[in-house]
Amino acid sequence: MIKAVHPVAGVVALLTIASFWLSTALAELFASEATVVAIKSTIPWGFLLLVPMLAAAGGTGFALAKGRRTGLVGAKARRMPIIAANGILVLIPAALFLADKAGHAEFDSVFYGVQALELVAGAVNITLLGLNMRDGLKMRGRLRRRPA
Repeated sequence: MIKAVHPVAGVVALLTIASFWLSTALAELFASEATVVAIKSTIPWGFLLLVPMLAAAGGTGFALAKGRRTGLVGAKARRMPIIAANGILVLIPAALFLADKAGHAEFDSVFYGVQALELVAGAVNITLLGLNMRDGLKMRGRLRRRPA
């Protein structure tokens, strides 16, 4: 069961974060202020899906690792504290702050500064989760390992 839950939770988490990032970027570039407000107000509700998926991916990954800390397992394990800290310390507070600012139509320099920080932090997490997915696929034999 753990072997089935881990990749599903990881993919759902990665796609959820990517959808937050992409919808934010596209709305800021091409959409109306009302669309930005709608997106920024909806993203915190997505945490109801994202947080359990990240917890499931992390917990099942820890169980699957069985204490190993070398090779691809070690690389994945070293990325997870960065992903978690980035989410807890930057992404969640930024999303809540931006939802509040957007809800009050306060699109000022502080809003856009936090928005830029959120986009950078989101890109970091998407990259790190993508690397974890790649390494997981390599471990399962679904991707070839490049010779050293």
